[in-house]
Amino acid sequence: MNALDSRGELVVRWAREAWERDAAFAIRREVFCAEQRLFADDDRDAIDDHAQALVAVWSAPGAGPIVVGTVRIHRDPQADDTWFGSRLAVSAEFRRHGRIGANLIRLAVSSAHALGCTTFLAHVQAQNAPLFRRLHWRTLAEELLFGRAHHVMQADLAHYPPCATPYEGFVVDQRSAA
Repeated sequence: MNALDSRGELVVRWAREAWERDAAFAIRREVFCAEQRLFADDDRDAIDDHAQALVAVWSAPGAGPIVVGTVRIHRDPQADDTWFGSRLAVSAEFRRHGRIGANLIRLAVSSAHALGCTTFLAHVQAQNAPLFRRLHWRTLAEELLFGRAHHVMQADLAHYPPCATPYEGFVVDQRSAA
């Protein structure tokens, strides 16, 4: 499969099964280890022990569902109302469908917002900062992480109404996904 088309469905939700989490880790390895070479063999860290994985799942008639994108979210251990998003990744084959990343971001912020988040932050690679700005984020600072330029960015929660059903998530309108 190499395209999202009208015969299938793209759902963005919190990972709820082991195969979804495993696929999310595989996409992260593909992007952050193989492509970007930020990590040698695996990008997992201590945050994964308490983070919630979110996934974009593509289902088409006659084929099993596959995870095509992921991001993780977690509370700041120092401030319960502050949340972070990180490790946003979309499989290379599906990147031209730019709404996958945007919808993962939308669910990440909206679901944290429903859980009491008052501040949502992310360390965003510099080349991705324009996408986040279009999605109502602002740069607080710039820094180097893993040898790459990053922006510390904050979401404007007014643009992210709380989502109280993150395990169900939402279906992405295919007209906006292509």
